[in-house]
Amino acid sequence: MSLFWSLVHLIIFPGGAFALLVALYLKGLDRRLVARLQSRVGPPLNQPFLDIAKLLTKEQLIPATACRPVFLLAPVIGMAGMAACAAFIPVPGVFAGLSGLGDLLVLFYLLPIPAIAIMLGGSASSSPFGAMGFSREMLVMLSYELPLLMVLLACAMMTGKLSGAGTADFSLVSIVQYQLENGSYCFNPVMVPAMVAYLMFLPGTMGVAPFDIAESETEILEGPMLEYGGPLLALFQIGQAFKTFVILGLGVVLFFPGTLGDFWPVNLLWFLVKCALLMFFSMTLVRSATGRFRIDQAVRFYFRIPAALALVSLVLVIAL
Repeated sequence: MSLFWSLVHLIIFPGGAFALLVALYLKGLDRRLVARLQSRVGPPLNQPFLDIAKLLTKEQLIPATACRPVFLLAPVIGMAGMAACAAFIPVPGVFAGLSGLGDLLVLFYLLPIPAIAIMLGGSASSSPFGAMGFSREMLVMLSYELPLLMVLLACAMMTGKLSGAGTADFSLVSIVQYQLENGSYCFNPVMVPAMVAYLMFLPGTMGVAPFDIAESETEILEGPMLEYGGPLLALFQIGQAFKTFVILGLGVVLFFPGTLGDFWPVNLLWFLVKCALLMFFSMTLVRSATGRFRIDQAVRFYFRIPAALALVSLVLVIAL
């Protein structure tokens, strides 16, 4: 693939403008559905766009005691990392992916970048609430990274073994292609525990209830985000929007990549519908019906349930 087309995919589709547009509308839909489930009216679907536009027009204030370079660079790093990840996500039946540039291992290393950026920004703000949020974010991140790694290993090893390669195949293109030809992993009994573990991973990595521990408003006043406002806070929100697209799209690619024929507009719409359904069942329903975990509860949850489910699939794949 030429440099020109790689830049197009990075800036326009499936990353860049497309990913941001889809993610912001999904976040607006999530807020609206949560409000409806809690018998509230809720904001309009375009509220995330309005929030970012308002923040971009505000004056940027920086605490006098903050570490200025880190405070300024943290949201930029978080946004850039997720913007790059968005371009690696294949859209089944529409876009095969940036073959040779991004695979599961690249995504695994890049996915923690937003959490690391939040921790850096919170610690650089010199706020005690930022320091508390730093420690909470780090503990939650370490707890959900283990089940995520085992889920990705299970998918890669399953694809490698069933396709005849004999070893783990970490190529997103290969994982999608195998499932398009032989059926989605969501219907494979061996992979169902890994799929459930991935669904449990989603609210933790997005920091929504019951895993919104690092930014809990009633306890530590947004934690790492307390001192942020204006354009820098807008960059954090844009980075979180890109991350929403990445983790939902990755879930579709790993377990639900089926298409509806060869007409690409229909397949694109089907991909967006699956992302919305994945968001609804893994995040919207959960955060509308649950309170907030304590940090020890969140860590125990991820090490006991999702890690155990992912390990079951991994062991079954190895035993095949």
